[in-house]
Amino acid sequence: MSSLTVNYLGIPMASPVIGASGTVGYGLELNDYIDMKKIGALSGKGLAPTPWKGNEGVRVAETTSGMLNCIGLENPGAPWFIEHYLPEVRKLPTVFIANMVGKSVEEYAECARMLTVPGISALEVNISCPNVKVGGMAYGVKALPVIVKLSPNVTDIVSIAKAVEDAGAHSISLINTLLGIAIDTRTRRPILGNITGGLSGPAIKPVALRMVWQTAKAVHIPVCGLGGIMTGED
Repeated sequence: MSSLTVNYLGIPMASPVIGASGTVGYGLELNDYIDMKKIGALSGKGLAPTPWKGNEGVRVAETTSGMLNCIGLENPGAPWFIEHYLPEVRKLPTVFIANMVGKSVEEYAECARMLTVPGISALEVNISCPNVKVGGMAYGVKALPVIVKLSPNVTDIVSIAKAVEDAGAHSISLINTLLGIAIDTRTRRPILGNITGGLSGPAIKPVALRMVWQTAKAVHIPVCGLGGIMTGED
């Protein structure tokens, strides 16, 4: 068989497949079901400097060829992750990328400082979650490669990608989920407690492909595509 090995941002990977943030937990949850040696990397669930509770009410709704979620980036916080999860994560035979979130530039910077530790190969900066009420753009972090995750819920993805490149990002990942609503026809009310949520699943792959195509033509840094991936053909 042909080798699937790749080098992403100077990081050797067994394959170009990365478990996307929010879908693989911190890797430990799937270790009994997936051969981690065959996965290029795992991008862990988003981490903030302090624990986040997440959204109240119903958090998941099924849709045609996908699902909506409004988890709200619930997480135990970077310090808890480093103390309780990272020692076991480091034993996994794959690369770990820490996804980080924050409510201000200062929080992003603090989280980046916390997560620049052995066992973490790169930082993915989530500036794109559609189901939290506040957010912020992070500034350059030089100790680890920085991947900036972009939102599809914009009018011009290319201008944002160029701005992120100009700000010093080493790579761009896209897309995050698309903003949507699900309605309960019996109650005539939104199903999700947050009203809106992020749409993921096979339905969004054509949108992801279009935005990756647009972005890859416009920037000079690597582009990591995600959204709607179900099979090897995807």
